[in-house]
Amino acid sequence: MTPISPTPQKTDLLGLTLPQLQAWLKERGEAPFRAKQLYNWLYRQLENDFSAMSNLPQSLRERLTQEASIGPTIIRSELHSKDDRTRKILLELSDGKLVESVLMLYPPIGESSSRATVCVSSQAGCAYGCTFCATGQMGFDRHLSAGEIVAQVLFFARELRKEPWTAAGLPGTAPIDHVTNIVLMGMGEPLHNYTNVLQALRILNSADGFNLGARHMTVSTVGLVPAIRKLSQENLQINLAISLHAPTDELRSRTMPVNRKYPLNELMEACKDYIASTRRQVTFEYVLLSGVNDTREYGEKLAELLAPLKQFAHVNCIPVNATSASYQTPGPDAIRAFRNILYERGISNSVRAERGDDIAAACGQLRTRFENSRQKTEVPVVTP
Repeated sequence: MTPISPTPQKTDLLGLTLPQLQAWLKERGEAPFRAKQLYNWLYRQLENDFSAMSNLPQSLRERLTQEASIGPTIIRSELHSKDDRTRKILLELSDGKLVESVLMLYPPIGESSSRATVCVSSQAGCAYGCTFCATGQMGFDRHLSAGEIVAQVLFFARELRKEPWTAAGLPGTAPIDHVTNIVLMGMGEPLHNYTNVLQALRILNSADGFNLGARHMTVSTVGLVPAIRKLSQENLQINLAISLHAPTDELRSRTMPVNRKYPLNELMEACKDYIASTRRQVTFEYVLLSGVNDTREYGEKLAELLAPLKQFAHVNCIPVNATSASYQTPGPDAIRAFRNILYERGISNSVRAERGDDIAAACGQLRTRFENSRQKTEVPVVTP
């Protein structure tokens, strides 16, 4: 009996930089200039069908269909918040793993224009086990490829191109038809998947392609010190956010196990070196857990910890989302009091508006709901 040959795996073109795409085409006997045409279709026209790429030869279009793909395309769930300012998708990858992406739409404030920010996942699951995070409670499945990261941004870019968004109740504001910002704050630890994340950011930043400015990209990390130092040397002016969440080693180690490996003194030294190398402000994400880390004592300790960074430190206060962990969201008075402690000590801060509570917008929540629902409806297989 003749063995069946395995189907050759297709190349995901969204994972290739322009020079890599030129090399890929050249290996197949195609002219390298076709790569720029293809990049234009992928990132400017946002096309995901090779047959529609009309200025490519028919033979090349057919070959691309056989040998290449344009990212994962199976959407298992798509939810829109009641005000349509938050949209969430559950994306199924080629191996069946599920990841989430969120589009957050912001109307213009003052002289600033509307923003469309995509919150991107970098891993299926997460290895770092933060106790207040739904993804952290899943465990780690695998890294996402660069193409799987890029695909999340392009999905929402196509949605906005097809149907530009205007904030309800704000007539006369210009509709927004493109992605303006990306934040790697979805499922996973971006700097644990360093190579693929940087590859994806360079692809999205490419002037020949999607052309999103590096200063409109933010990478968030739980505090992987060696990777922060490495990032400071990259020739890419992206923004850095540190998931801090506690100003003492004792409390941070309780809620974020990574602190046992990289305690606060090491993390803060890495942040100082990052600022010295880049001259860029660092945002410190601080999830407010009612009665746990939002007291006056912890506000004062946080201000003391960040004081040496001066104007290069900004705190983003985030009221905790309800997950399976037993944390409570602080009320508005507690949030205001905590922020005032920081203000009084010269620490700039803001509070993240709660977005998409009605569609489980916090990372990991939709996947958890979907998988729980699927387990309940699956019929068990009985082996005779």
